[in-house]
Amino acid sequence: MASPQPGYPQAGQPNDNQQEDPQYGHPQDAQDGASPAQGTMTAPPAAGKKKRHYAGQAYEFGGGANAALGGQQVGGGQYPPAPSQGYGGYGQPQPQPAQQPAVSYGAGPIPSSTGGAPAYGQPSPALGGYQSPEPGYQSQGPPVQQPGMGSLTHGMGAMTMTNQAPPGHPQMQGRMAMNQLYPTDILNTPLNVSELDLPPPPIILPPNSSVTPSPDANCPSKYVRSTLNCVPTTYNLLKKSRLPFALVIQPYSSLHDHEDPVPVVPDQVIARCRRCRSYINPFATFLDQGHRWRCNMCNLTNEVPQAFDWDAAAQKQQDRWSRPELNHSVVEFVAPQEYMVRPPQPLVYLFLFDVSYAAVTNGLLATAARCILESLDRIPNADRRTRLGFLAVDSSLHYFSIPQDGSENTEASMMVVSDLDEPFLPTPQDLLVTLTECRQNIEAFLAKLQDMFGATQNGGSCMGAALRAGHKLISPVGGKLTVLSASLPNVGVGKLDMREDKKLLGTTKESSLLQTQSSFYKSFAVECSKNQVSIDMFLFSSSYQDVASLSNLPRYTGGQTYFYPGWNAARGEDAIKFAREFSDYLSAEIGLEAVLRVRATTGLRMSTFYGNFFNRSSDLCAFPAFPRDQGYVVEVAIDETLTKGIVCLQSAVLHTTCNGERRIRVMTLALPTTQNMADVYASADQAAVATTFSHKAVERALGSGLEAARDALQTKLVELLQTYRKELAGGNMGAAGLQFPANLRCLPVLFLGLRKNIALRQSAQIPSDMRSAALCQLSTLPLPLLIQYVYPRLYSLHDVVPPDDDERNPQNLGLVDEETGETVMPQALNLSSQSLLPYGLYLIDDGQTQFLWVGREAVDPLIRDVFDVPDRNHLKVGKMTLPVVDTDINERVRAIVEKSRDHRSKGVGSIVVPHLYLVREDGEPGMRLWAQSMFVEDRADQGLSLQQWLGTMREKVRLDLVTYDTKDRFS
Repeated sequence: MASPQPGYPQAGQPNDNQQEDPQYGHPQDAQDGASPAQGTMTAPPAAGKKKRHYAGQAYEFGGGANAALGGQQVGGGQYPPAPSQGYGGYGQPQPQPAQQPAVSYGAGPIPSSTGGAPAYGQPSPALGGYQSPEPGYQSQGPPVQQPGMGSLTHGMGAMTMTNQAPPGHPQMQGRMAMNQLYPTDILNTPLNVSELDLPPPPIILPPNSSVTPSPDANCPSKYVRSTLNCVPTTYNLLKKSRLPFALVIQPYSSLHDHEDPVPVVPDQVIARCRRCRSYINPFATFLDQGHRWRCNMCNLTNEVPQAFDWDAAAQKQQDRWSRPELNHSVVEFVAPQEYMVRPPQPLVYLFLFDVSYAAVTNGLLATAARCILESLDRIPNADRRTRLGFLAVDSSLHYFSIPQDGSENTEASMMVVSDLDEPFLPTPQDLLVTLTECRQNIEAFLAKLQDMFGATQNGGSCMGAALRAGHKLISPVGGKLTVLSASLPNVGVGKLDMREDKKLLGTTKESSLLQTQSSFYKSFAVECSKNQVSIDMFLFSSSYQDVASLSNLPRYTGGQTYFYPGWNAARGEDAIKFAREFSDYLSAEIGLEAVLRVRATTGLRMSTFYGNFFNRSSDLCAFPAFPRDQGYVVEVAIDETLTKGIVCLQSAVLHTTCNGERRIRVMTLALPTTQNMADVYASADQAAVATTFSHKAVERALGSGLEAARDALQTKLVELLQTYRKELAGGNMGAAGLQFPANLRCLPVLFLGLRKNIALRQSAQIPSDMRSAALCQLSTLPLPLLIQYVYPRLYSLHDVVPPDDDERNPQNLGLVDEETGETVMPQALNLSSQSLLPYGLYLIDDGQTQFLWVGREAVDPLIRDVFDVPDRNHLKVGKMTLPVVDTDINERVRAIVEKSRDHRSKGVGSIVVPHLYLVREDGEPGMRLWAQSMFVEDRADQGLSLQQWLGTMREKVRLDLVTYDTKDRFS
């Protein structure tokens, strides 16, 4: 988290009343992969593809992991052992138990003889005095008001709605009921993995809450998610619930605007509250025949701007009710002149190349130069102002002066500066050049860069001095410092020592390795933030590189740390991964000189901010460059009793686009209020809660150590379970069970996944660089990728091609669905070794790394058709690229692997292309153990299995609640 610092003037920023924050956009419906529907269409394989009837050779497909009647095995798919002798196909299991279908809000009962987990809204037997209501979360029709669930909010009945709906729009009728609370036994009910893909509990607002009946009036969850979709009216009720109240904010859901367009208000008419500076939005109200509007944040009455109803482009009156800001919760305003104190800055990239012996010999310099050369057309340059600079670093600084195209001298000249204490610019011009004017000479320079240092023997790296020099070069304008380093800074300012000590790993002293070694990196990062300079670190060392220290540079400047351990361009997989990621990085449409502020209804206050930025004041986050691939968490405090039926929280990001246009992205979220604890728990979003505590755990790990972070996660879960038992279940735990709301059903396994994640796991085998890089991931990943990183996906691949005449199985797994245009994915399985069959082929994917798991009894036809080798013994373990084989199953497996990498379908922007590793169950032990560490539900090393974890929670909850120390360990 960026620590608050005294305010300071910042170039390119407006005054305090004009500094903005972001808002939300459209609902996110895309999931990690489309689940096969009942009655899927049959898609024949492409012409010429060999299609074996594996089922006929292997086993009865009706009970396989991808059977049409269910996605995943109940309780992780507990299969009996496979027969000892082989069959002509992929193996032959015994009959399988019935599978559990995917769940959804309001779904019917799950057919399972062993008792599946209910969907949100699917009633369980009455427990702890609860009566199971008939409907679940209702999407249509009037909801049923359940007795005992509390009124919608204090004073709602007397609330006068003065919104003026546009003519012709129907008025909503009736009173909405709150989300219902459904208890479930999380100890004895097997986890259904598909529940992780459920949307958050719906936000149920009273009728006529918005000024127009637009379906986009409230912020979609892909932009902003609240941990509570029903807000307690008092601080005491929030504290009593033990649940966090926080927003998980992801202002952009793609790397490029055209992939996720939001409505734009181009006329520069911006209606803002005079007191709280909130933007007019769908939850404002109009008064005095529409001449004034009342702010829904602070209740102040404001004048409607004169041009609000005027179309300047067409020079005529326009329909007010068609304005985007009254119909959409996520909009972008084109900012007028008063929102800037200088002309919008151009996009600037200054590349700092490590040209030491390590970077040259592992191919980093050549690969990076070639990738930039081939990506020049992808770098945003619509306004033709984009500027590039290049600086090489070993034990000296190497500046490059690049002349304009058409000048007499077409060769780039190199100037070497050896004074590292006070680095100076050897020439005032041609060090930062315009891409459009110097394109040919830039290309010529990049083509020769490798040859300039190809014979180097210099092992030094004065990266600290290079950072200072780069800052001095671009600080008058601002921009990006892109650092590509393969060695530990070992010369001059910011020098770092090799401090990795394997004896410390797994001990209480390990946390010292996660702290920054030199104060230079944080203080320099703060200085960069003041001057609109952002830093991205690409780290490639095959030995210790001190990620813990270097990651401070991106952390406080809105950048990111990209870690490539053991990278070498001689391996094609390494070179291709970096090239694809770096090219996407260069093409991303980042925002420049940005600030984010979150405003809220009177009585609410933003208390704590988490993410990569600099917290310039109590509620203002500064981003020299606003990335597209990160998420942020903002904790909300309740300072006063909330008397309104709904509260609103508005995020705004003021930024300069890559095209040189000053804009404000505004996202408005409205939430109902309640005085009832049951409403609070029934509307809690498990994914948002887990994301919030991932950020808090990272902060605790860096501040107090890994053990303290793991303990805090366990303490918080016990608090929530005890609070639910005491306040909502009447002290009843159920017969030998553990009760928790169905909408929080996955929270215990997500907390267990956090504790077992490489960032926090108790282990003496994790290098500190790997752990530090993982901590960076936990504190920056957008919510969908974070949940997958904590609880990876497991897919069965050996049974994706069923026989043509088997109607019980999906026929189109791995093929493109004609209706959606998306690849149909298998159902995800539980992350347990019990889900694995010895003759199976599986994909394990945590979003950063993929594993293809080959069972020890996988038969030769499967190996030949997927990998194009005779048998398992010919498989090469480790990094791989799937070969293209003229078989149906190979085509489908390749499509599923690629689809699992598709971040856009998850509603997030990301440049990461996961490595694919081949793992044989009877192969190399280290690779096998690495893949098995993904199995969150198994017992491994010093970690508990899911059943042991839940059993431990039950025992702790059984303790006398009166004697329990209720101090919040995260506070």
